[in-house]
Amino acid sequence: MVCKPMLQPDIKLAKPWPAPQLEGVPPNAPYKVALVEDQSRVRESWTRLINSLADFSCVCACATGEEAVRLLPPERPNVVLMDIFLPRMSGIECTTRLKEALPETQIVILTAMDDQELVFMALEAGADGYLLKRTKPSEMRSALLDVLGGGAPMSSQIARRVIESFRRNTKIRDEATRLSIREEQILQLLSRGYSNKTIADKLEISIDTVCSHLKHVYSKMHVGSRTEAVVRYMSSKPPPQGTV
Repeated sequence: MVCKPMLQPDIKLAKPWPAPQLEGVPPNAPYKVALVEDQSRVRESWTRLINSLADFSCVCACATGEEAVRLLPPERPNVVLMDIFLPRMSGIECTTRLKEALPETQIVILTAMDDQELVFMALEAGADGYLLKRTKPSEMRSALLDVLGGGAPMSSQIARRVIESFRRNTKIRDEATRLSIREEQILQLLSRGYSNKTIADKLEISIDTVCSHLKHVYSKMHVGSRTEAVVRYMSSKPPPQGTV
């Protein structure tokens, strides 16, 4: 655990734009940044970097998510830089718990990977931004100011992943809207685990007709199996009311 006064800044980078004035932060006072990173060398390196940025000070550096959940609420940092791969409690779980305790604190995920699934898991957990650890020091201050000003900083690689996912989900929704009523009925029954024979009985059609409809569904949705067709179809539908 490391939670003590950090090194004084020894480098001042040029300010690309004025820092926002946040409620509760005295004028000219540095913004408080906390760091959650399990590797000691990386933690020390990021601590030095944060303290080298104009307008920012690292007030606490934690090695685990458990430490962060215990130590950061009293510190009330303005921003938390969160490693996603932590021992025991993951960075995603830690983000969820910190957001409950510190809803006004901005949390930016830092990771060496740009895995799409992890990106969306972190954002769903409440992360306000997502940067790769190879983000240049000159870009880190801009990212911190961005998130404090209400933005959602993301590296270009991460932003590309988000755009690709949006396009893919839009395509899936478009494909689903082209399905006939009968095809949707068959997919709904498939999603409940029914066999082709049971579907045929319920819809009062032949098994051959069910198979014919499924071939059309596969062609329209560009899939090759019942499971993939159901997954794509269900992902195009909004969640039922009352679910989270």
